[in-house]
Amino acid sequence: MTNRTATCRCGQLAVTCQGEPVRISVCHCLECQKRSGSAFATQARWADKNITLTGKRVEWERIADSGHRATYSFCPVCGSTLAYIIEGWPGVTAIPVGAFADPDFPEPRFSVYEHRKHHWVNVPGDEVEHSSSP
Repeated sequence: MTNRTATCRCGQLAVTCQGEPVRISVCHCLECQKRSGSAFATQARWADKNITLTGKRVEWERIADSGHRATYSFCPVCGSTLAYIIEGWPGVTAIPVGAFADPDFPEPRFSVYEHRKHHWVNVPGDEVEHSSSP
């Protein structure tokens, strides 16, 4: 079974994920752009039972564009978001792909909120599902 570990920038907060993610997606919503500091965010989701989060963390909640509550876990030292849950995806935790620092991480299969996508962004791939919704 594959194990992957993601960490915050200072390394004190970590998440170990067992097995393959159930979904890998690129999100173009404005909140993901703010969270990532980029034109989009890429995240992988695992069943809650397949992740272990260790270290000190702070949680923050907001209501997502979908109307569901989103709860973010981030490092109180360096501020990196390391995990988040959305009540519309029960039993699943999202981990920002960049936190794995792995250029060989599998590619996304979904590109969502494309109506908010920057005109110069392209998410290629014959198997990528493109959508304006989550």
